[in-house]
Amino acid sequence: MIALLTGLLSTAVLAGGVLSLAAIGEVLAERVGVTDLGVEGLMSLGAATAIVTVMAVPDPWAGLLAALAVGALGGAVFAFAAVVMRANQVLCGLAITFLGLGLSATIGHSVAGMPAPVTFAPVRIPVLGSLPVIGPAFFAQNLLVVPVYLLLPAFFHWLLFHTRHGLNMRAVGENPAAADAAGIPVVAMRFCYVVVGAALAGAAGAYLSLAVIPSWSEGMVSGRGWIAVALVIFAGYRPFNAAAAGLLFGLITAIGFLGQARGWPIAAPVLNMLPYLGTLAFIILPVVLWKRMRRVMAAPAALGVPYYRSVR
Repeated sequence: MIALLTGLLSTAVLAGGVLSLAAIGEVLAERVGVTDLGVEGLMSLGAATAIVTVMAVPDPWAGLLAALAVGALGGAVFAFAAVVMRANQVLCGLAITFLGLGLSATIGHSVAGMPAPVTFAPVRIPVLGSLPVIGPAFFAQNLLVVPVYLLLPAFFHWLLFHTRHGLNMRAVGENPAAADAAGIPVVAMRFCYVVVGAALAGAAGAYLSLAVIPSWSEGMVSGRGWIAVALVIFAGYRPFNAAAAGLLFGLITAIGFLGQARGWPIAAPVLNMLPYLGTLAFIILPVVLWKRMRRVMAAPAALGVPYYRSVR
């Protein structure tokens, strides 16, 4: 039983890291009032870029940095259109998604199906890695697990809720006109955190292709970007909650894998649908069952609304 729980949690941690990393990036963008629906395309582009990079430079960190850079570049294109030029954020996000999917298919065509020459291999942390169940799941995985689930959420939680800069970020997302009147550079802050969030989406793609599935194939992101966007709502726009939500959906994915491996009398397509069904359930049920959750999960007031300085 212990071995079963350990394997289940280890798979959940590995699979959920992709969603957690992308969701944390989306939290940053939405906290400053920008809805970035380009996550799916940026993740796919990051995954393809990471594989192509490690084929040329056999170092997984080089692949991760390349994915971060291409994600940031895609985020800058989106931010220029949606923040600077004030185009419709939903349409711009969808355009980035299709652009990223198309570019990734082109970039990764020559290496599709080929195994990655280097990956983020599991590394056991002394003492912590020997803890029962939790140790192998969190402290004997690849080197990205601890930053994704602990370091990044802790840093961005501190930044958002315990610094003046974080207060300014939240002000930009809630009332950009008042923030502008107080001297906060609304456009610059929105642009900056859209780019940072997009870079994390690209890194999530690298995590997928260098740690979870050590190869690249067209369509491998398989809707994870859309789930990450939904997780932000479920997480109440908070970094720690986003990381935990990613782990929860990783657990749902792991249960599907377990069911297929053990031959449960459930069709494999149904088991593969579990993460998407879970997305619907965890978005709808809390709001329906607990009115208090509507306040906890409330979006920033100016989310998705372009800011015109002359209109206050």
